[in-house]
Amino acid sequence: MIKQNLNMNFSQRQLRVGELVKQNIGEIFIRNEAKIPSFNSKLITVTEVRMTPDLKTARVYVIPLGGVQLAETVSILTEYSHLVRKALSKKLDIKFLPKLTFVEDKSFEYAEKIEKIIRQNKINEKEKKRYN
Repeated sequence: MIKQNLNMNFSQRQLRVGELVKQNIGEIFIRNEAKIPSFNSKLITVTEVRMTPDLKTARVYVIPLGGVQLAETVSILTEYSHLVRKALSKKLDIKFLPKLTFVEDKSFEYAEKIEKIIRQNKINEKEKKRYN
């Protein structure tokens, strides 16, 4: 039996550290500990964190509540990533604190698009059956 690796060949260590970083950044945003000026981080959801093999860089996938102003949110977080990293340094005790790169998470849009196609396909099938 062939084992499928759904995590795209990430090591257990990368996955474990990524999950730890994700949870702590989520806490930082909920408690607004990053102190980003004129920005409400309580409305940000961290969906995933992917670590590089050397654990020195983290890609943080985020989405704002409702998915509105996604690009603007990512640019603000990128601009003030040093503040998030500083708050993260107080929570994590690891050898190298990863450099944070914020990325738009478009997986919800993609899932919605697929769901819409499936719904349309079901409607088309019903129409076919009715006319046959």
